[in-house]
Parts: sequence; C-alpha cells; structure tokens
Amino acid sequence: MALIFIRTTIIFITLLFIMRLMGKSQIGEMQPFEFVISLVIAELACIPMADTSIPILYGIIAIVTIFILHQIVWLLELWFKPVKNVISGKPSVVINKNGIDEFQLKKNNLDVSDLIESMRVAGYFNLDDVYYGLYEANGSFSALEKEEKASTSLSLTLIDRGKADKKNLARCGFDRDKLREFLKEQNAKENEVVVMTINGEGRVYFQKRGEKYKILQTEVDGQW
Repeated sequence: MALIFIRTTIIFITLLFIMRLMGKSQIGEMQPFEFVISLVIAELACIPMADTSIPILYGIIAIVTIFILHQIVWLLELWFKPVKNVISGKPSVVINKNGIDEFQLKKNNLDVSDLIESMRVAGYFNLDDVYYGLYEANGSFSALEKEEKASTSLSLTLIDRGKADKKNLARCGFDRDKLREFLKEQNAKENEVVVMTINGEGRVYFQKRGEKYKILQTEVDGQW
C-alpha cells in the first residue's frame, strides 16, 4: 500500500508539472490534438500507478515523451499555418447573411437542432438574433449578435432539414393541412426546407434550401 501511495504521488507531481508546462489551453478549451494528448497522458499515468511490476521510470519517460511531441506539434502550428489547419482545424461559419449554411453543418457532423442548442447555451433563442454564427476549432460557439434581438418569445422548430416535428406542430396549432398550405404559399416542399421555426407571437424563420432565409408572420393557436 505504501509503495502504491508513493508511486501515485510521484506520477501526480509529474503530471502536474507537465500539464503546467503545456499551457493554459490544457485547462480551458482544448484543440483536438491537445484533447487526444490529455487522454493518452491520463492512460499512461494510470498504468504505473496501479501495476507495481512496471518500473515507475517507464511511466515518467512515456509522459515526458508525450510532452515533447506536444511541443513539436505546437511549434509546427506556430511556424506553418497549413499544419495548424490540418491538425487543429479552423472555424466554420454556420450562420451567415443568407441564413444557415447547411454544408458547414454537415461538414462538422451537426444538424440544425445542434446549432439551435448551441445558440441557446450562448444566450440566443432565435436564429436571426445574430448576423454571423460560427463554431471555433475547439468546438465552442461564437456569434456576432444583432443590436436588437428578434423577440423575447421562445422559438419552436417545426421543420429540421426536411423533417417536420409533430410534437412542436401540435404545440403551436399547426396541423398537416395548415403546414402544407403554408409551404405551398412559399413554393416549397417539406423536404426542401432547411429549417422552419416559429415563436409565440407567430413570427416564422423560414429557409428553403439554396435560398436566403425569410421572416414571416402567421397565426398560432398553441401556447408555450
């Protein structure tokens, strides 16, 4: 027991020292390669702590090696911009002046509901509350917000990438016939719609694939 305590203490101090040398990004938002390195270091640290048959020096050398590789990658990113783009990625603009960029969402394995969730976390409850929205290389969401937000009412998603949400349609008093009539007025089919949201005031955010988004007004019967 005493031996495990001593080995764990040594590994802990080594890890604390190495993580401090790696910089503040290891504590805050991490780039993809930094996340991988953190996982590998954690795994390497556990092995010599639990298995006393493995010399503790092996664990320390492995951790130091990962640190050296981290520094090499960091220097490559610093000196060569293309390397940084390949290893860490680059920001993706998912909302622009035309609305949602469906290609950028697919590229990042996201859908409209993921985007809306990220916006709510950031304090934006309507898609047109921002001029631009982007996902940074570390996965965080950033936005250039408008001076005045669209509404104080929460929006519900009625159509997400060509698929209608039956529960939300019922909440706002939209049946299939009313939705079909609304889409007909916009000269669109359900599977052609990137996104359609509506708030408690009947304000509709509507974007057809390949077109700029529209802000429309309609009647709502439900309450939320």
